[in-house]
Amino acid sequence: MTDRLEVRKTYKLFIGGAFPRSESGRTFPVTAPDGTLLAHVARASRKDVRDAVRAARGAQESWAGRTPYNRGQILYRIAEVLEGRASQLTAELEAVGVPAADARADVAAAIDGAVYWAGFADKLDMLVGGVNPVSGSFLNLSNAVPMGVCALACPDDGGVRGVLGSVCPAIMAGNSVVAVAGGPAALVTSTLGEVVATSDVPAGVVNLLTGDHAQLLPWLADHDDVDQIDLSGAPEALVGDLRARTAENLKRASLTRGAEDLRTALAFCEIRTVWHPARI
Repeated sequence: MTDRLEVRKTYKLFIGGAFPRSESGRTFPVTAPDGTLLAHVARASRKDVRDAVRAARGAQESWAGRTPYNRGQILYRIAEVLEGRASQLTAELEAVGVPAADARADVAAAIDGAVYWAGFADKLDMLVGGVNPVSGSFLNLSNAVPMGVCALACPDDGGVRGVLGSVCPAIMAGNSVVAVAGGPAALVTSTLGEVVATSDVPAGVVNLLTGDHAQLLPWLADHDDVDQIDLSGAPEALVGDLRARTAENLKRASLTRGAEDLRTALAFCEIRTVWHPARI
């Protein structure tokens, strides 16, 4: 009897609720610190970027039209599914060289973060909106509205929380997202596509691309149908050029670093003010 060969998995992209191969057919290897091959991961192309943005735009309006309470329920479902797959995600982080204790802490922080933003969803308007005191016979109301389609640069070494720390607040506010990750984070990012697909998130709201930041982020910064780009995980050498590109098409650029606070929520929305004649 011979020892069986281990089947090496080839991870795909997550676009529009489906798992397509890269349009280019390219992949890149993810290896353990000792050089052992762990898996092949799809390398996204420019066509994949366009497909992901198209899927995000198609899903954004209906997602924003859902009640904040419903969006919060779906975020909580993400946390539930993460809890059920915590051991797999921890093992994937350990495989790429993350110490066991740090891997467990990262997955736990990602689960807690999803719960945090789930609870935030139906409180955002109360925190940043309301009735404004104005002089004159007018009723003046402010409320938060989503930016639209958000591109997210996830840190290559950020683990599970590095990806969800940007995805969760963005979709909490009613945006759809195209998130990009590479390097060691590509392994867990591909698994997170499976988590999202089984978490009641509508197709197209979350799109996950794996590949090279230096290739993919400029295409997203130049894309006229992307409303915002968060540069939290972008390599420092790229940030200046990406900000210059966003200035060309009036795209908002943010740097949230995945912080769990009101400032991060505000980075993914705008404040709309409405004036209405009041009865005298």
